[in-house]
Amino acid sequence: MPLNYKTTEWNSKKVILGEGSFILEEPVSILVGFHGAESTPENMLVHGNRLQLKNTFMLFPEGPVDAGEGRWSWWSDGPRQKESVNDFLIFSSNIMSMAQDHLRARYKNVETRFCLWGFSQGGAASLVYALLGTHPLYKVASICGFLPEIPDRETSANLSVPILGIFGINDNVVPSFLAEHALEEMQRKGHNPTLRETPQGHELNSENLIELRDFFQP
Repeated sequence: MPLNYKTTEWNSKKVILGEGSFILEEPVSILVGFHGAESTPENMLVHGNRLQLKNTFMLFPEGPVDAGEGRWSWWSDGPRQKESVNDFLIFSSNIMSMAQDHLRARYKNVETRFCLWGFSQGGAASLVYALLGTHPLYKVASICGFLPEIPDRETSANLSVPILGIFGINDNVVPSFLAEHALEEMQRKGHNPTLRETPQGHELNSENLIELRDFFQP
């Protein structure tokens, strides 16, 4: 069933919400889609709309860091990256709590579970949140993602989260060895990554979407 989309503002940032009908006797997935650096939630919406997942509430937030010309990022590069990543973690936790409150206000006693996915810096955002975020996660996917400098703090209790990591050997933006290293680090921290090395460049393509649909489908 096609989703109905609307744009709203949470935490002083634009958020695109997508929802259809829910089977409330089963857990409803809250799927957060993180766009790439210097991008917009609309760019992720184009891909997310093609996933056609059942019993899923779609959430496409706008990054908190102004990259200029109406584009946004999740954190700033440079000497303050650790602090900026920490700000991202707080921002994302707040947005995820708002999504949960939004559903619970409409559907009493609804059971929810959080899933994350993203492309490029958005894929990195998904991995960082799995490492250090406060909300328990059900599944996480990263396409052409990596790990930035992360804050010096204890990892979260999100152990053994299934992670789908897709990266391309022809990616000239995020080299495959960086993406592979990030996923190996996730495994070292106790998570359960599946690595998919493909011939693709720095892109999110139709083959990726098929794998994502199979991975996230409740």
